[in-house]
Amino acid sequence: MSSKSEFIPAWCETEAPVRSFRSLIKYGDPRGFKHPNAGMYRLLKQTFSMSDDDFRTPSLDMEQFDINIDPKMPEAQLTELAALVGEGNSFTDTYTRTRVSYGGGMIDALRLRHRVVENLPDIMLCPRNSEDVAGIVKYCDEKRIPLYVAAGNTSVTRGKEAVAGGVCLDMCAHMNRVLSINEVNQTVTVQPGIMGPELEQILNNAPKGLGAKKRYTVGHFPQSFEHSAVGGWVVTRGAGQNSTYYGKIEDMVISQEYVTPIGELKTCDYPRSATGPDFDQIMIGSEGTFGILTAVTLRLCLYMPENRRRFSFLFKSWGDALGACREVMQSECGFPSVFRLSDPEETDVAMRMYHVHGTPVDSALRLLGYQPMQRCILLGTADGEKHFAANVCSKVKQTCRKYGAFDLGIAGVTRSWEKSRFTDPFMREDMMDFGILIDTLECAVTWESLPSVHEQVRAVIKGRPRTICMTHLSHAYPQGCNLYFIFIAKMSEINDYLQLQYSVLDAILKAGASMSHHHGIGKQTGPWLEAQIGRQQMDIIRVLRDHFDPHHIMNPGGTLGLDMTEEQKEKRWGFRN
Repeated sequence: MSSKSEFIPAWCETEAPVRSFRSLIKYGDPRGFKHPNAGMYRLLKQTFSMSDDDFRTPSLDMEQFDINIDPKMPEAQLTELAALVGEGNSFTDTYTRTRVSYGGGMIDALRLRHRVVENLPDIMLCPRNSEDVAGIVKYCDEKRIPLYVAAGNTSVTRGKEAVAGGVCLDMCAHMNRVLSINEVNQTVTVQPGIMGPELEQILNNAPKGLGAKKRYTVGHFPQSFEHSAVGGWVVTRGAGQNSTYYGKIEDMVISQEYVTPIGELKTCDYPRSATGPDFDQIMIGSEGTFGILTAVTLRLCLYMPENRRRFSFLFKSWGDALGACREVMQSECGFPSVFRLSDPEETDVAMRMYHVHGTPVDSALRLLGYQPMQRCILLGTADGEKHFAANVCSKVKQTCRKYGAFDLGIAGVTRSWEKSRFTDPFMREDMMDFGILIDTLECAVTWESLPSVHEQVRAVIKGRPRTICMTHLSHAYPQGCNLYFIFIAKMSEINDYLQLQYSVLDAILKAGASMSHHHGIGKQTGPWLEAQIGRQQMDIIRVLRDHFDPHHIMNPGGTLGLDMTEEQKEKRWGFRN
């Protein structure tokens, strides 16, 4: 309990009013909150030279959304499109059109804070089934109307932003069901609009709800899990926090069904084949530029939470920690499920948030050689059959001890992280209310290139005075892993943010990392894609788009580096005078 003298910032605990600016800015649940704790609050004040007085009057944006932008599409076309989906399934009001065009990225929130509303579809449609989708695609192709797709609202890459107007489809309104489960093949077929928690709840309780013999899981748990849909996972080539064991979404997809401007595409449900290029892999990650996903069959795993084993360790250095992680992944003993390593600065922040910093425990750790801004936390879990999980956990512990790690036990760090792993994004609004920005960019690296990528990207972020840069790896493979950069800065202007973001993307490219590991490309990262993958591979993407979408109506305006303006090509798209 807080002492009477302890100041508590004016964090917002009021539900975002319906159809308010706040309701558009708010991440996820309008009733969801998670405030920076006392340790994090002290760090913010110290880093940005702020006082308690600076945290007394937040900017909450609770005003009603009062912007009106009329559709540009002729009224006759709006009427004909609405008729394709039936009464009550079409919307042309500005608030709804903004909601489906803007995502969960920082640029979306910043623009709304500054009352910048742009790039809206003319109409949002809620298709009831794949037949509706086919009719809409046919109509839009004939009329040359741009067509965008939305499911959950967690895109952080401007992936669904309707920069050319036209139509946006909301796949979650009706196309959100489990279509079938096949226990012989251990697969489930679902529509793209089903949300993560609903699918997991159905599968975890499959004997009761689906008449199955066993309980199942997909094993896909991105940080956006509670607010994202399966279709978004697939078309962005996403990854969940348990991906080191369960795999990324491309490892889970067995077959798919798409509606494209040239007709329907359905892939086969073989587990593997040698019949030329893999069309599942061609369509996964296409981000709505080739067609619209209407059904997907996913691999299932047995749901056995009782077998889960947890671990957490503290290393003396980043180099020791990386060596241990690489050895675990290359040991062929099996893979852990969650495998999350924080670099020294992220570990330092964690020590403050977990109230370890400055305590007798901290002093004891320092005496043992685990020094601030050098030590690194590794936390994780092992899942699967009980003997398998026990063996993986045992191997992780053996390897970590070999590299001089201190065993933190299972009850503290890992369980605390598990409790909050889907709610951390709620802190974004709290910080923004007081002019502090927190955002992320991530990439994929080899073990060999990891140290230099980490150093180069951090140098760019830390080159901005008074900027926190936390980094972790949270998806690992025998040949490498991802690096996830989180930066916190005192800023509130759109241009300041974009300048920092672009400099980080430039640094990732220059360091030789991939431009994205699991967030997708969208229109945000599109200008960097060709420089990373090369002209020949980019030409293949263009040829595929020309084949599936000859009139270029599907998600035009920069996604996957297609249809970019000259400003986007120069990587300056979004800057304002």
